[in-house]
Amino acid sequence: MATKRMNILVYSGNGSTVESVRHCLYSLRRLLSPTYAVITVNGDAIIKEPWTASCALLVFPGGADLGYCRTLNGQGNQRIGQYVDRGGLYLGFCAGGYYASKRCEFEVGDSRMEVIGNRELAFFPGTCRGCAFSGFVYHSEAGTRAIQIRTSKAALTKGSVPDVFRSYYNGGGVFVDAPKFKDNGVEVIASFTDSLDVDAGEGSACAVYCKVGEGAALLTSTHPEFSAVNLDPDMDIPGFAEVVKALRKDEQQRTDFLKACLLKMGLQVNQEQTAIPSLSRLHLSSAVVSDTAQLLETLQDIITMQDGEEYITDENDTFHLEKPSRWSLGPIADALPITTENGTKKSENDEPEDQDKIIDYDKIVKRLVVHDKYQPESKDTPYFNHQAFCANLKHYETQSRESTGTFGKNLLYGEVVTSTNTMLEKNTQILQRLPTGFTATATVQVAGRGRGTNVWVSPAGSLMFSTVIRHSMSLMPQAPVVFLQYIAALAIVEGIKTYDRGYERIPVRLKWPNDIFAADPTDSTGKTFVKIGGILVNSHYTASEYLCVVGIGLNATNASPTTSLNALSPPSPFTMEKLLTRVLTCFSALYARFVRTGFDRYFQDLYYGHWLHSEQVVSLEAECGVRARIKGITTDWGLLKAEELGWEDRPTGKVLTLQSDSNSFDFFKGLIKRKV
Repeated sequence: MATKRMNILVYSGNGSTVESVRHCLYSLRRLLSPTYAVITVNGDAIIKEPWTASCALLVFPGGADLGYCRTLNGQGNQRIGQYVDRGGLYLGFCAGGYYASKRCEFEVGDSRMEVIGNRELAFFPGTCRGCAFSGFVYHSEAGTRAIQIRTSKAALTKGSVPDVFRSYYNGGGVFVDAPKFKDNGVEVIASFTDSLDVDAGEGSACAVYCKVGEGAALLTSTHPEFSAVNLDPDMDIPGFAEVVKALRKDEQQRTDFLKACLLKMGLQVNQEQTAIPSLSRLHLSSAVVSDTAQLLETLQDIITMQDGEEYITDENDTFHLEKPSRWSLGPIADALPITTENGTKKSENDEPEDQDKIIDYDKIVKRLVVHDKYQPESKDTPYFNHQAFCANLKHYETQSRESTGTFGKNLLYGEVVTSTNTMLEKNTQILQRLPTGFTATATVQVAGRGRGTNVWVSPAGSLMFSTVIRHSMSLMPQAPVVFLQYIAALAIVEGIKTYDRGYERIPVRLKWPNDIFAADPTDSTGKTFVKIGGILVNSHYTASEYLCVVGIGLNATNASPTTSLNALSPPSPFTMEKLLTRVLTCFSALYARFVRTGFDRYFQDLYYGHWLHSEQVVSLEAECGVRARIKGITTDWGLLKAEELGWEDRPTGKVLTLQSDSNSFDFFKGLIKRKV
């Protein structure tokens, strides 16, 4: 069995700069989503977390490579080196290029900025020497240039490759004597065209591709990930406006070059850039329409008036409350064309010319339509049928032996949202007033959250929702809150298998503690499993209860990045509304039983019946490689039980327990790895 590599990890720890990280995320997400999840990772995670198996590409952005060295020299670099040598990919921009060269020489002779020394990774087996062009100033754009570089079409053989283009430059080096390392697996993929201010030896390489064992590293001195749309031409720096203007002219060539580099590394790159979607309106409704007004009444004390309009301003977001009757005229007005100065026609709802840039979603006021008279209609939410949702919710509730009338009763839906988990968990004033079972769902998430370095890609076709649970402190002795992740995982699998007749054969399983895996439909043997879903539980503690937000992501109809439920040959395709209601009603019924009985034998049998690990022999990394056999989970705190094995795998009598929030169990490799 093998884990599919779907994460693009961008280093954001000591040494990196905020702007460089943001530019990396912006450009890479546009070119690689939704096939890959482009997310950040810090130094502790690189050193301690099991990121290598799911990492398709490790990216080091611009910054200061001494910071990288201070954090990662030794164990961190050893893990990075092993990852690349065993087939991984490394991409280094500017400081990331210095850092991955055998030797770094920066501003030699300048006592204020000089940096000289060997580097541990040594993917490029020579020296990266800089600054290639004078004028660099730390923490400033003062030394920025729009540098022309010439590409090598002999090295970049895929995609549309420009001959020359201008790229953002600010302090990068030149890869000295790069052509001489051809026999070491080094290819020059781009070179400076202007005269340099340092000795470059043979050639003037500004981008190199280096074979490293079974993997590869691509290093650049310039910043092809910097898009001109994210640069402010009005910065108070002499000549910066001209730099931005020059970069704008070559924006397409910059993008084509970056795409060619990613293709060179064997990644799946979008033919067209994935545009950044605009946030849509949010729609608040209830299965019983009158309940929406009651829910709104509980929020009255945090609603404020501004210019006659209602707002809720919370810790993370501000919401503008709208009524459907007023909002319904919007689409008509928006559709009316307006003639611009140059004669073209556009609508009022068109975005500004440069709207497709780095966006701070937290600063955007979210528009919330309150449906207290009727359910949202199809014209309001074309990608989610509220009538079908309510009908299926009622249908499944009538089949349940447990009381299931709470989960999904109140629903918040948005076609495009930041993150359902963030909207609930990070806005504590609202969260404190929401009932158990309140659910937020979306068609697309643009800033989804995940656990550790494991983030679920959330394009259209994923079932994404977050549900509120108010778990009383009085329940803790019998029903510890830690089991919510197990209950949620069971709800997903049970929801899929009881979706309708014939669905019980859908090959979905549980991976400890709370991931959802499915048999890979491309493997005829049925022995390969791939991840199709995950769970993230966040909680706030009060004197009387835990306020929990259970976030769930599940590939329902979209094949990327792994596979989907609809690829598993169901009797009929899953639909979002029906699947959501089935998982919610299962969750509600299981939770109702859990608070009554705790994680009893019924739950244990159900969980073990779906999981992938019974009697598996693994190595315990936290116990110096001791072998052990997985026996189950404890019924008090949900710890993983592992029976220690000695000579010839005979039990020693010692039982080890591992926490799900401090260990990551990778059953594909038979390891239990300690996490931060």
